[in-house]
Amino acid sequence: MEETLSAPNPGQSVAAPAPASRPSPPVRLDQVGVDEAAAVPTGIAEFDRVLGGGIVPGSVILLAGEPGVGKSTLLLDVAARYARLSAAEGKGPVLYVTGEESAAQVRRRAERISALAPTLLLAAETDVANAIWHMQESGVSLLIVDSVQTLTTTMVDGQPGSVGQVKAVASLIIHAAKQAGIPAIVVGHVTKEGTLAGPRTLEHLVDVVCQFEGDRTSTLRLLRASKNRYGSTEEVGCFVLDEAGIQQVEDPSMLFTSGSKGEARGSFVTVTMEGQRPLVTEVQALTADGSGGSPRRATSGVDYSRVAMLLAVIQEHLKYKDLARKDVYVSTVGGGKTVEPATDLALALAITSATAGRYPLRGTVAFGEVGLTGEIRGVSNLSRRLAEARRLGWSRAIVPASQRPDVKVPKDMDVIGVVTLEDSLRHALTSEHLSGRNGSSR
Repeated sequence: MEETLSAPNPGQSVAAPAPASRPSPPVRLDQVGVDEAAAVPTGIAEFDRVLGGGIVPGSVILLAGEPGVGKSTLLLDVAARYARLSAAEGKGPVLYVTGEESAAQVRRRAERISALAPTLLLAAETDVANAIWHMQESGVSLLIVDSVQTLTTTMVDGQPGSVGQVKAVASLIIHAAKQAGIPAIVVGHVTKEGTLAGPRTLEHLVDVVCQFEGDRTSTLRLLRASKNRYGSTEEVGCFVLDEAGIQQVEDPSMLFTSGSKGEARGSFVTVTMEGQRPLVTEVQALTADGSGGSPRRATSGVDYSRVAMLLAVIQEHLKYKDLARKDVYVSTVGGGKTVEPATDLALALAITSATAGRYPLRGTVAFGEVGLTGEIRGVSNLSRRLAEARRLGWSRAIVPASQRPDVKVPKDMDVIGVVTLEDSLRHALTSEHLSGRNGSSR
């Protein structure tokens, strides 16, 4: 006879299931110890910045990124530095599990980037059970798995890298690391669109999710945290990938400017915010006569739709009607990327400079969102942007007039408030065109 379940009648009490074992009694929140959650620095300041000061014991970190972006190189450097620090403090070794490369390949990379350490252990494994056994037997202080897609378990069916395998492997690693109180970093590959199911389905299982980003045509690499149970998600770590490995960049602003200091025709400088970090960024524009048909519009590092909007505003309110027939190219310097409305004014000034043959005035930066009526709107973190620009040598700033009375002006910096885009031209660009330009006007 088939058993059926019926819903309880209103007001009828329902017995709670008995616990499998006697649970620990609840404790007052203000009496919970936090010493065990103290972050341990890795020795790489930019990496620690994103994590919130370092690696928390027992935490599990997912490092995601496209294949070839430099995840393995970064983590091998982290492993070596952490191993040296742990050895100096009398802690256990670091275990680096690789399922993608042979031990010899990892050794060659370690030699190239100076990542050899006596207390850095290497295991070339594709079976997650063996990797966990090595972790438990070696008494390690940190586990690194590269990558979760290459490890398998016999507990579920499926090919390596399938969703079922990835979830099962990650769950086993997380359980073992949590049980032993050992921090673990797990590498996950994603496509450019970030659509690979494995890492995406793991984000809710781990404590920290970091994205390692970078264009293969550029040496610049950015590390961001999209989830962090132990710190902020607004910090960004900057690195450069070269022949010697991953090099951290503690003061990255000058990576995003050219040698012209933003004073070349068709260029202008602004300060973008990467989380809580201000970065001086140069935007460049080029306009050229079209070859017939529809004019070309191309962007790199900036939002295409915002550039299209700015072109329409410039044509309508600055009366550059021939801009509609020109090819327009807009790009950031150094592989930087920005989608902030705060960069609108600098973008518009760069496009206008390229179109009219007018040059940026010496030492000038610009901040402001450009509205459809040509008005200049306020931006966030204006005081911090100004301070960073002044620190790096810029002495004049064009800002929204609405924010000028309240902004903290750095010493020896001239801050000019503007209401409209047309108004900003008088303070940001030379008055003469290319044919009449002379050196004294700058």
